[in-house]
Amino acid sequence: MSTSTRLTMRLATACVLGATVIALAGCGSSKPGYCSKRTNLENSVKGLTDLNPSAGISGLQAQVQKIESDASALVGSAKSDFPSETSAISSAVDQFTSAVKGLASSQTAAQIGKVANAASNVVSSVNSFVSASSSKCS
Repeated sequence: MSTSTRLTMRLATACVLGATVIALAGCGSSKPGYCSKRTNLENSVKGLTDLNPSAGISGLQAQVQKIESDASALVGSAKSDFPSETSAISSAVDQFTSAVKGLASSQTAAQIGKVANAASNVVSSVNSFVSASSSKCS
């Protein structure tokens, strides 16, 4: 075999091995699509604590819309793998949205309590999903 043929074969072998290593590394580190959606929802929920009181109810409503959007994306992506957890998220977010809408028309202590309770349920349902999906999203 000529030197150029051996060099070409070595180069081809190195390329094939390199491509195989890259492909295997990619397979081992890939995460389901819902992992990034989970992070987005976590950040949206945490954003409730960053609300400026001067933003008032409209600021809260804007954050609730973000939570609704991120929850919907997560539920759509993870429903088949985590039906119970995603159902709990949907229910909690729906209740939270309803409570915040009620706050717009009636800012009583009872209505504020409903909002706080509903927000707590959202946090709890998201935390349950995070725990359930931790092995797939770490």
